[in-house]
Amino acid sequence: MLQLLGLDGDSERVYKAMLVAPQGGVADLVSRTGLADKEVRSALDRLSELALLRESFEYPGELRAVSPEAGMEVLLARQQAELAAQQQRVAESRAAAAQMIAEYADLRPSSAQPDVEQVLGLDRIRDRVAELAASVQFEAMSFSPDGAQTMENMEASKPLDLDVLGRGVRMRSLYLDSVRNSPPSIAYANWLAENGGQVRTAPSLPVRMIIVDRRVAMIPVNGDDTAHGALVLHGHGTLTALCALFEGIWSSARPLGEVEQRDTRGLTAPERETLRLLGQGLTDEAISKRLGVSPRTARRIAADLMEHLGARSRFQAGVLAAQRGWLDLDAEG
Repeated sequence: MLQLLGLDGDSERVYKAMLVAPQGGVADLVSRTGLADKEVRSALDRLSELALLRESFEYPGELRAVSPEAGMEVLLARQQAELAAQQQRVAESRAAAAQMIAEYADLRPSSAQPDVEQVLGLDRIRDRVAELAASVQFEAMSFSPDGAQTMENMEASKPLDLDVLGRGVRMRSLYLDSVRNSPPSIAYANWLAENGGQVRTAPSLPVRMIIVDRRVAMIPVNGDDTAHGALVLHGHGTLTALCALFEGIWSSARPLGEVEQRDTRGLTAPERETLRLLGQGLTDEAISKRLGVSPRTARRIAADLMEHLGARSRFQAGVLAAQRGWLDLDAEG
């Protein structure tokens, strides 16, 4: 019955048996459930991971099943956290789907793909960006997920930015929160804002992207080597998905001049994002790339979160965070 909440059959039987006879040991559970000794011990490990067992207050060293009321809240919170992570993965998949077109493009003649254009080499990419900037009429949106910006890129962008902004185009740019630690990057972002651009930052961004007038988008062929090649996309369905992805992240991003605040759980936006990425099983190296910080900084954030939660493992940190409502989509922050 509880399999819908993520509890397997053996663990459910052991959990119910412990509620009926709290002081029974492993041998008693084997007798009551009909399971083998190994199966009972495996179920106990699973129940401990899910925080459905606690140490007895009366008999130190012995485990007791938490009440059904508290136990079901734990399972529901965990399921809600998994749903939140799945929703984020769906949003990111929209952008990933566009990138997959790059691989498919090599398998078909270019004439058969009127909505996809490949641009190879950094010089050609910059020329194409300039062409898009010259053609924009009312709106430009962009993701810059590479962390601190290089001086070369920033100086190359300024003339194009000034031309676009001077024509009254609404320009919205999203950077990683980590750029707030880079004086040159923050100076460029401030320069954009002072000249009429809107700048916000987010804990992580799925892909480098430029969208012009909601009719054409440019993304890299390879997210790890953005200078190698890019795709220019014109398809209505693809643009609708990419615009929705941008708007979703923009709505929760922090304006550049806004001071970072901790939410009611005492977490910053990067800490919340790290917790979400930990829940997805990402490594410190992968998390550092997503946040635009060093692996050492990513490890420190993860360690601080585990200490704050009192967790002994990353898995337990995710369960405890869900139990406390830290991953609730409706929670403040």
